[in-house]
Amino acid sequence: MQQSPPAPLAGVKVLDLSRVLAGPWCGQMLADMGAEVIKVERPDKGDDTRQWGPPWLASQQPEQRGESAYYLSANRGKRSVTVDISRPEGQKLVRELAATSDVVIENFKVGGLKKYGLDYASLKAVNPALIYCSITGFGQQSPYAHRAGYDFMIQAMGGIMSLTGQPDDTPGGGPVKIGVAFTDIFTGLYAANGILAALYARDKQDAASREGTHIDMALMDVQVGVLANQALNYLTSGKVPQRLGNAHPNIVPYQAFTTADGHMIVAVGNDGQFQRLCQVLERSELAHDERFATNGARVSHREQLIPELQAVLATRTTDEWLAALEAVGVPAGPINTLDRVFDDPHVKARELKQQLKHPQSASGKVDLVNNPIRFNGIQMSAQSAPPTLGEHTDAVLKEQLGLDNAQIDGLKALGIL
Repeated sequence: MQQSPPAPLAGVKVLDLSRVLAGPWCGQMLADMGAEVIKVERPDKGDDTRQWGPPWLASQQPEQRGESAYYLSANRGKRSVTVDISRPEGQKLVRELAATSDVVIENFKVGGLKKYGLDYASLKAVNPALIYCSITGFGQQSPYAHRAGYDFMIQAMGGIMSLTGQPDDTPGGGPVKIGVAFTDIFTGLYAANGILAALYARDKQDAASREGTHIDMALMDVQVGVLANQALNYLTSGKVPQRLGNAHPNIVPYQAFTTADGHMIVAVGNDGQFQRLCQVLERSELAHDERFATNGARVSHREQLIPELQAVLATRTTDEWLAALEAVGVPAGPINTLDRVFDDPHVKARELKQQLKHPQSASGKVDLVNNPIRFNGIQMSAQSAPPTLGEHTDAVLKEQLGLDNAQIDGLKALGIL
């Protein structure tokens, strides 16, 4: 491994008031890039996802439950501080932390932090240069602004479920959600991009008069935004796209096929690849049939073409077809379960599984998924495990607010920490 250069966000301080996934995913991205991310949590319970299991990380104390896998997925590289923000003393602590922060991330309901004096206007008054990112279901101004927003609900409302799954008239037909919290994760990534742009814009200003930004992120906006080519299929044609299972609306053949021992993906992206596919299948005449010679023609005649390809692909095993197609440069791949994913030579070579020390793990370590971004060959992943609840409360309050042991103990006695 090469020696890591200075992290790109070293020196940036982030106060993360968010919980569940979209906000924490954003915070983890910033931590991976080197920002100091202080995660503020409720005393005793903490982030909701600490309770979202099983599975749980095996604990050193068999009678105690370890951290949830869900929580571990989104909180690497942070420092956990427990503060009761419903109490004036807790609000004061958070305001003091925000006064020296570059970024605040929060995902409370619209207006939910105003009563605590922790909304953008209140914190801007103590730190005009603050970048304040609000993540909600429907944004700060919307007919639905008062509603809570959850990924599953937003996948339904934002159209992606109408595009995912088998057609209604086939076995198992009907809308299906994506297998991970797709909208939450994309919202976290968009939020991180917005924060980076806001930091760049702020830091180009005169140091004495820098002003921050209020970033308004809505899960619904993001879900509509990532409809991508399917949104344009509708906006361009006026026709509502329908579910095609594992097929593609704009490219054929670009879908799953059954083989002699399972399934595989064939992803033909141009006419040359289609010609080579037909050669491997010993059906070269299909490439010269005017119904199939171009992608546009294949899209129009998919119902005639796909059965012809499927009949041949069913005659040999997945591995046999993959070897033959790779040899001629036709994109194809297996449909892996997660055990096979993490055993894949590419995943191993790219070190996409990360192992970090964890103080409560039975093995002393925790397995995580590395950040896929690399700078000059160096992976941008924080090197500290997701924190235990309140693990850094004392240290942060001493370092950043100058509190002493007696003051911290007094706050703990009052239930503030």
